[in-house]
Amino acid sequence: MASIRVRPETGLLLLDFTWRGHRFREHTALPDTPANRKRLQKVLDRIEAEIAAGTFDYQRTFGKPLPAALQAQEAFSIRAAAVPAAAAAAHSAPTFAEFAETWFREAQVSWRRSYIITQRGVLDKYLLPHFGSKAVGSITKADVLAFRAALCTAPARAAGSTLSNRRINAIMKPLRQILNEAADRFEFTSAFRNIKPLKVRRSDVMPFTLEEVQRILHTVRPDWRAYFVVRFFTGMRTGEVHGLKWRWVDFERRLILVRESIVLGEEDDLKTEGSMRDIAMNQMVYDALQQLRQRAPRDAVYVFANRAGQPIDNKNFMARVWYPLLRHLGLTPRRPYQMRHTAATLWLAAGESPEWIARQLGHSSTEMLFRVYSRYVPNLTRQDGSAFERLLRQHLDVPLSPVWAGEGAR
Repeated sequence: MASIRVRPETGLLLLDFTWRGHRFREHTALPDTPANRKRLQKVLDRIEAEIAAGTFDYQRTFGKPLPAALQAQEAFSIRAAAVPAAAAAAHSAPTFAEFAETWFREAQVSWRRSYIITQRGVLDKYLLPHFGSKAVGSITKADVLAFRAALCTAPARAAGSTLSNRRINAIMKPLRQILNEAADRFEFTSAFRNIKPLKVRRSDVMPFTLEEVQRILHTVRPDWRAYFVVRFFTGMRTGEVHGLKWRWVDFERRLILVRESIVLGEEDDLKTEGSMRDIAMNQMVYDALQQLRQRAPRDAVYVFANRAGQPIDNKNFMARVWYPLLRHLGLTPRRPYQMRHTAATLWLAAGESPEWIARQLGHSSTEMLFRVYSRYVPNLTRQDGSAFERLLRQHLDVPLSPVWAGEGAR
């Protein structure tokens, strides 16, 4: 796979690409800066496009003749010279199934348990049945596009539906990584060149209003009320709530320490590094957990547990508690994750600092906060310019006389 690299001894950039089965490393006099990388990337994109079209001219591109060791190859017949590099790679590279297993074995050491499970599922269900027997170097761009087109018509879990663009992109991601890594190791052009992900519609954010939250808390069974209070007013993710242990509830400092998670029914690492955080308990959350602690067995491990003392099963919760409750109240069906969105929008509506809100949610910055929730703020807080107008009226006593507004201003 073509790339821009840095020569360690000099710190200067070089182009690294493969043409007609030979690897070229063309050195430049450019230091490693973002601007120079951007400049060279345009050159590299043009080279790759010309190689793919069969029009690449080494001498014209680099202003020097082809290396002597390769000039004889240039004199070969058109038929021999036209053999695609991918066809040559097909004889030396392993099958897709063989290399995919190597890639999976090497990559999984850096993945969370849940991600290992999902990637293994994609390999076994989609990629290996389709590409497994093919030589990894013989897979073409047309093969990849045909596979993606087939996915667009594949049935999804819901009856009568097909795979979403988001799901298709998730399936294509390991395929891209496998082909790109194989191309880099066996020196052929990756079939994933210039294939962009399908466009994904922004996830719907459907937070509950305060009135809806109140109706839910008044209606839900008493043994579930504390669970809903924590989810609505802490912004914790589903796995974080289900994995919360009493050891991580600090009543003295009024903090919930997010340290563990339940994913696919088992304890797992948190979603991101920033997910490890301390959430401040408001009075409602504090009181709800205090009452729950008093009723819980002294040896209870999990804050929210089933009768056997084990973490709540999310599928069971949705089927037997969540969706029946929404239907009973006549509320629009939505995922339980919307309780996290509700906490975020209510914090914003209350005028809390965006940096504080981001920390409570486990975001590394406020970027996602504003991107996802900003459209709700004007409706909730009237932060639409009216506050600035009130400020001017309260502190500026300057009449707009005709001298200001008319000809006299000149």
